[in-house]
Amino acid sequence: MENVQRQEILLESGSNEMEIIEFYLGGQAFGINVHKLREIITYDAEQVTRLPDTHPSVLGTLLLRGRTIPLVDTRKHVEIKNERQVGENDRQVVLVCEFNGLVNGFLVDGVNQIHRVSWEQVQPFSVFLDQYQPRFTGSIHIEDREILILDLEYVVAEIDPEAGMAYDQAQGATEYASPETRQQKRIMLAEDSALIRAGITNVLNGSGYVNLETFDNGKDCYDRIAELYKQHGESLGDQLHLVISDIEMPQMDGLTLCRRVREQLNLKDLKVVMFSSLINEQMAEKCDQVGANGYVTKPQIPELVEMIDGFLFGAKG
Repeated sequence: MENVQRQEILLESGSNEMEIIEFYLGGQAFGINVHKLREIITYDAEQVTRLPDTHPSVLGTLLLRGRTIPLVDTRKHVEIKNERQVGENDRQVVLVCEFNGLVNGFLVDGVNQIHRVSWEQVQPFSVFLDQYQPRFTGSIHIEDREILILDLEYVVAEIDPEAGMAYDQAQGATEYASPETRQQKRIMLAEDSALIRAGITNVLNGSGYVNLETFDNGKDCYDRIAELYKQHGESLGDQLHLVISDIEMPQMDGLTLCRRVREQLNLKDLKVVMFSSLINEQMAEKCDQVGANGYVTKPQIPELVEMIDGFLFGAKG
């Protein structure tokens, strides 16, 4: 719990740091953001209820203090081929995680420790690799190990497509805007997942927000905003109307992006919306602290479009 609390302080400070918990599948090290982790429990196969006709990666359900949660065989899903060693099963644990408003269990072969790192240390995969390995958002080198950052949201969407975003559903007119009026506005999007980035782009373009520039990390997005500010100064508001940002991203996270836009560029009027699986009461407070105008929990794209309309055309604007 101490580590989780320290992660909250880091995110509040906008220091571009995070904590990841390192775990193992076979001999490979993986990591996830501590902020998604509720607890770690010892794996007991006798406590698992097997279910018929489920995804091959789902072991069944696990009863956790009166609540039933799905249990994913993480090793099987990411296709780790090597066999477990003798006695290795005794060390298996379940990472109980919460994001996108859902609680799921992920069975792993063991955990090592929590690392405090900078997002600048996280290296995104190349565009080519990202097309074939979308389950991973990047990697980080710690000591003598290469730790792959596992995209749990993508894993859950693969297992349960209904839990994913409606990538093909363009949003029609709201009380604030129509597809025709949306074409007048210029938006930037920072999202490290190629799949989610393409999905949001598809929905926004189909809804009329066709003047959209996308980035796969927060640093490139910030640098582009800074470039436009250098060119246009106080008239930047005529060139850029709103920024949508994920929170977890290589190079620069969304909270740091927003804070630097407010403090280093002194852009107080530029609308910034956080669109993240990490949104909860505590994270919403952190978004407020760095000056975000709003926040929406993935995968609620219709709510995102409605919020954008409100900021750009309605009373929120």
